[in-house]
Amino acid sequence: MRSMPLVSVIVPNYNYAESLDLCLRSILDQTYPNIEILVVDDCSTDQSVEVAETLGVRVVSTGVNGGCGQARNIGAANTGGELLCYVDSDLVMAPDAVANAVRLLGDQPDVGAVCGIEDPEPLLHDTAVARYRGLQYHYWSISSEGDIGFLFPAVCLIRRAVFDEIGPFNPALRQTEEVDYGYRLTRRYRMVLTSAVRGRHDHDHELRGLLRKLFHRGRLRIPLYARARRFGKGFETASRAWGSLAAFAVLPTLVAPLLIGGWAAVLPIGLLAASLACDAGMYAFVYRRHGLPFLLFFAGLHFVVNVTITLGVATGALQWLGSRTFRQLYDASFPVEGRALPGPA
Repeated sequence: MRSMPLVSVIVPNYNYAESLDLCLRSILDQTYPNIEILVVDDCSTDQSVEVAETLGVRVVSTGVNGGCGQARNIGAANTGGELLCYVDSDLVMAPDAVANAVRLLGDQPDVGAVCGIEDPEPLLHDTAVARYRGLQYHYWSISSEGDIGFLFPAVCLIRRAVFDEIGPFNPALRQTEEVDYGYRLTRRYRMVLTSAVRGRHDHDHELRGLLRKLFHRGRLRIPLYARARRFGKGFETASRAWGSLAAFAVLPTLVAPLLIGGWAAVLPIGLLAASLACDAGMYAFVYRRHGLPFLLFFAGLHFVVNVTITLGVATGALQWLGSRTFRQLYDASFPVEGRALPGPA
């Protein structure tokens, strides 16, 4: 790789005019000088295109709303950089993010992609839910720093040669295209998550939207993990899986005291304690930053999140048993006769 390769910064966008100005300004303010910027607008109905054009940033349209995967593919096809940098339109990069990622890729030729870590505080919507999501996502990211198994696409750099070899994102996957892409990429290259590449994200700030997203992500991972026969390396540790299952198991045991006596109250209490212990480091992190009152809110919301994730996984397992189409959702991503196939164009 040349010492100062061109970096194509691609910003997939759909109706994020509120944060797009901040996002693009953070790209324009990067310390790395050799950058081209492209916004790929996924048929927004707000003022996103005007925001980008006011800053002098080139915009192309997807033509039809097709999701982030399709937008990323169109971005790669309409840029010429030796490195592809994907940045979510609701994320602001630290000024040295691109420079640090380029340096890491230059120092480690076996690394195909570098992913960044998001700050613990939300970018715009400072609701209690957004603060929960920012802290939870940041801690899980920091504790996963190093080699990972699925892509963190909010801010990441991929070698163009690797992208061309692995193939495009699968546009049929609206919730798990980054997990699918990470599996494909890490069969041939290393992928690294690093705190040297930072950004601040406008996290989900409404509970209903957050829970709906987490439910479907859990559900749609089932056919992928069944094909891969392994979990992704990153967030999804065995301890956190057990923590989610223990939280879910609290609910049916709440009736145990009524059925078999008051002593059975130890069952839900014990399961709740086990769930908390499975991610004790995260709760300690939240306590140090925000104190006990917010920790109690955080723990309650994370209990709801754990239950939601488990429901999503259980729903996906039932769907996998009953639907051949669902079981084949990721078939194109896995080796056939020893060769890895790219996802659909």
